[in-house]
Amino acid sequence: MNVKFKRLHPDAKIPQYATEMAAGFDLVAVDDVIIAPGETAKVPLGFAVQIPPGYEIQIRPRSGVSAKTKLRVANSPGTVDADYRGEVAVLIDNISQKSYEIIDDEVYAEATFCLSLVDGKSTLIVPEGYDTSNAILKDTYWIRKGDRIAQGVLAAVSRASFEDVAELDDTGRGDGGFGHTGVSV
Repeated sequence: MNVKFKRLHPDAKIPQYATEMAAGFDLVAVDDVIIAPGETAKVPLGFAVQIPPGYEIQIRPRSGVSAKTKLRVANSPGTVDADYRGEVAVLIDNISQKSYEIIDDEVYAEATFCLSLVDGKSTLIVPEGYDTSNAILKDTYWIRKGDRIAQGVLAAVSRASFEDVAELDDTGRGDGGFGHTGVSV
């Protein structure tokens, strides 16, 4: 199926499937984004798309990012509608707890400032222009330009007609929900 891709940023990457049978295609950050614990950030991808009518792109987490970091796709799965023509972006939550490491001015050095990366590793390199004050927030993540941060899945969309009724058919489940069947087998 053909999905038209419009580059809005010179470094935008055309989405690609990492393997022949992958369901999702990689979505790549086009800018550096820093996300402190407890924060949510919109990570731009630098492109717009034209999705065929009757389809959507679902934005989902990459399992490696979720396994190695505290970064989560905030509205997973996010939806890019067929009639949307703006820049595609990914909302990312840093679910780490806020905790500070206070560094004494006399001990402070660049090596004491460390950012976490989407592969679960850390770096002592600080992005240009980033303020490294003495109160350093642990578990602050740096999504770097070029990082694969999420995946997209092209999915068919069913449309519903809703009918206003006074009663619904009875079922064995009824109104039981939110764990009413328990957790043990």
